[in-house]
Amino acid sequence: MAAACSAVSTDGGASPGSSGAQPGANGAAAGEAFGSPAKADEVKQGGKLVMALSAEPDQLDPTLSRSLYSRYVFHAMCEKLYDVDADARIVPQLATALPTVTDGGKTVTIPVREGAKFSDGSIMDAAAVKATFERNLTLAGSGRKSELGPITSVEAPNASTVVVHYKEPFAPLTAALADRAGMVLNPKTTKALGNRFSTDPSCVGPFKLVKRVPQNSIELAKDPNYYDADKVHFDSISYRIITDANIRAANLRSGDVQVADSLSAQEVPNLRNEKSLTVLQSQSLGYQGVSFNVGNVDGVGTPAKKVNRASANEPKIREAFKYAIDRAGLVKVIFNDLASVACSPISPKSEFSSEAAQRCSPHDPAKAKQLLTEAGVKMPYEVTMITSNNPDSLRLAQALQSMVKEGGFDLKIQPVEYATLLDQQDRGDFELLQLGWSGRIDPDANITNFVGTGGSQNVSGYNNADLDAILTKARQGQDVAERRGLYAQAVEKVQADNPIIYIYRQFNLTGVANTVKGIQVFPDGVVRVAFGGFSK
Repeated sequence: MAAACSAVSTDGGASPGSSGAQPGANGAAAGEAFGSPAKADEVKQGGKLVMALSAEPDQLDPTLSRSLYSRYVFHAMCEKLYDVDADARIVPQLATALPTVTDGGKTVTIPVREGAKFSDGSIMDAAAVKATFERNLTLAGSGRKSELGPITSVEAPNASTVVVHYKEPFAPLTAALADRAGMVLNPKTTKALGNRFSTDPSCVGPFKLVKRVPQNSIELAKDPNYYDADKVHFDSISYRIITDANIRAANLRSGDVQVADSLSAQEVPNLRNEKSLTVLQSQSLGYQGVSFNVGNVDGVGTPAKKVNRASANEPKIREAFKYAIDRAGLVKVIFNDLASVACSPISPKSEFSSEAAQRCSPHDPAKAKQLLTEAGVKMPYEVTMITSNNPDSLRLAQALQSMVKEGGFDLKIQPVEYATLLDQQDRGDFELLQLGWSGRIDPDANITNFVGTGGSQNVSGYNNADLDAILTKARQGQDVAERRGLYAQAVEKVQADNPIIYIYRQFNLTGVANTVKGIQVFPDGVVRVAFGGFSK
């Protein structure tokens, strides 16, 4: 729901995950505002920060989580081996340096920070990192397995070194370890709780979980065991679930919350005129779009089976839907130009982008009708789409409904709670799904998990052996130019079958009260609040 530097010592191979965006000066391009770190002399100690979340996070278990909103909370309580900075470069966090790659890319050595402690006071070391890798690879329902690639074994030869062995080279590893796959979990807790880790998660982080009230709030308290405690100024953080963007904005204006994510593009111009508020903006590395169920019968990750619907079995119907969408019109009317057109899972800012990867089909309702005729279906062709029931998602759905009508479609909208939507997509209980992805710095994580056969987030149930071969080769590649060409081929394959139709790339719009400092939002979409503080 973000570019990495390639300054890694190797024996001739490039860094696994040497991918990246191409930002403007100081990280933010024109029109963007990421926020600045808090300076110690500008903030005071103590106080509770309240942040309004536009949707409820799913499981607070990095192995199982799939939601962007969980990543917001994890940022404050579960640190990773690597992080992403404002320039979208990979930097060490619980690792002390970028990995060393040997054996032609098949052995990756990671130096681990010493002295860090989990929330229960036990020591975080290489053995805990090894245990986390193994849990991510083996736990039923893991969303991280396919992100980590073809690992054969993981070793911890000493307390500060982890060695990962691969069957084949795997270029995206470092980028994967800059997200949930790199969050180091307390092995005592994972052993005691198993797949119930989310009920009492224990990680290394500036804050720890105190209480969660489903569909209402998540409460964190400062963790006294955190290794860099001088950077932590808030006593506690409260995340409140407020799904209506207008109510989030009202709470921000009133001071009931100090931070609010996912501001409505319709409301942003007014909020920017408020002297007491600041609007942070970064362009997402991900995408928003619609996914057709073409083979998900028994649940995500299971072998694809035939779906008894024309939209699943006839590619021309999906292609027609693509031609029926006026992307530029949506961006202008629904998002006030606070978004950009997207036709690809690869951000234009990525060093893996190319003209071929950004190729876009025009809005052509006549072409859409022609394709429906060729598909042999009656018009208007009825399609049912599930979407989150928040006002912004419904506004988008209604705009799509009106738009595709001209192209010969009768789009039925089925609004559901966000958590229900995630459950339905995983079970394959949908025909068409409106949902997006916040984006990652290596395009592998924006593509393979979603359209690769057996991918942990391939809710469409799509499989294509030719595409799999291209993606596998791209994962193994150590040369940026070679990988760039392969991803262009991959995008072409996806655009030919359209299991996912990419529509727009959102701007990450976050409101911040000027009573706090140090709140930041980078292109990876994560709202960073853990090291903020109230202004003196």
